[in-house]
Amino acid sequence: MAPATVLCIGMAGSGKTTFMQRLNSHLHSKKTPPYVINLDPAVLKVPFGANIDIRDSVKYKKVMEEYNLGPNGAIVTSLNLFSTKIDQVIKLVEKRSDKFENVIIDTPGQIECFIWSASGAIITEAFASTFPTVIAYIVDTPRNSSPTTFISNMLYACSILYKTKLPMIIVFNKTDVKKADFAKEWMQDFESFQSALREDQELNGEDGMSSGYMSSLVNSMSLMLEEFYSNLDVVGCSAFSGEGFDEFLDAVDNKVEEYNEYYKAERERILKQKEEDEKKRKAKSLNSLMKDLDIKDQNRKSGQDSEVLSDYEEDEEEDEYQGEVLRDEDETDREYTFPEDRNSEVSENTDADLQARYQAAFDATAKTASSKTAENIAEYIKR
Repeated sequence: MAPATVLCIGMAGSGKTTFMQRLNSHLHSKKTPPYVINLDPAVLKVPFGANIDIRDSVKYKKVMEEYNLGPNGAIVTSLNLFSTKIDQVIKLVEKRSDKFENVIIDTPGQIECFIWSASGAIITEAFASTFPTVIAYIVDTPRNSSPTTFISNMLYACSILYKTKLPMIIVFNKTDVKKADFAKEWMQDFESFQSALREDQELNGEDGMSSGYMSSLVNSMSLMLEEFYSNLDVVGCSAFSGEGFDEFLDAVDNKVEEYNEYYKAERERILKQKEEDEKKRKAKSLNSLMKDLDIKDQNRKSGQDSEVLSDYEEDEEEDEYQGEVLRDEDETDREYTFPEDRNSEVSENTDADLQARYQAAFDATAKTASSKTAENIAEYIKR
């Protein structure tokens, strides 16, 4: 059975790395050590042992110096460089897949550098197409006690869900500081959220205009997110105390089943559709090619390809062409003769005075050529 892959994503300061450390130690305590991957190139020190560390492949500071980049640009570039070897990473994980049940992946704190970059999409798709993959969206619970901050975080989570198209677990971290009951209630009861929003606006002393605008905007967004909430698993955890990690692992198992039942089937359908479209495209190209070859073959059989340029032609009706057509009734396959090869056609069997006639015609034309002739030629070319 393929190991479940947990991709830890969250805003800067939400406690992803500490969450990874606690999850790693929790799984070790259950005698099921995970395969750990660190994808944050800018971190100075990780508090857990990583089986694969992006810092071993890409030097973040050297990337900044060599490409003259800032912190975020260097993170994106480091991920781009690492993603070129993602096939090797997947092979390494597959080789060890029979020895562990979970793969846990830590991502950069600058969430947009991973989620909205091409390299982040490549890495996510590589794991999702090989292993049952779950997104763990880490939320800083104390910082989301404000309804407006909470709804902004949920909108970001919603955008990640539709970007990755993978099962998602909302993890309210730092519950040792503030319990996540209020957030779960807001997600389940719209009226409770409205009440909290009004209290927050009164507490901040906002005037009537801003209060009306904000309440209308936030209420409409919360209504839109009701469907989003219904498909989520919500867990409260404390990376500091270890509270709630059994519940989190149960949620992961639940999402793996959901992945196998819905997401995997959908992915296979999309891949199959792409394969069928590619086959149709190739068949169409092949049919067009065969059709073109058939037309050329018919033309060859009808003698249309047996045309060669000649220096003279008995039929004077085709003088407007630069070269006339000489057809051989007996030979249907004739090769094109280039002008420089014409001299080789003259042999002892050729008419003895052919060259002399050419020279005489040329001399006569040169002597009788006038400016009027040149003007006629220019006028003819213009037409």
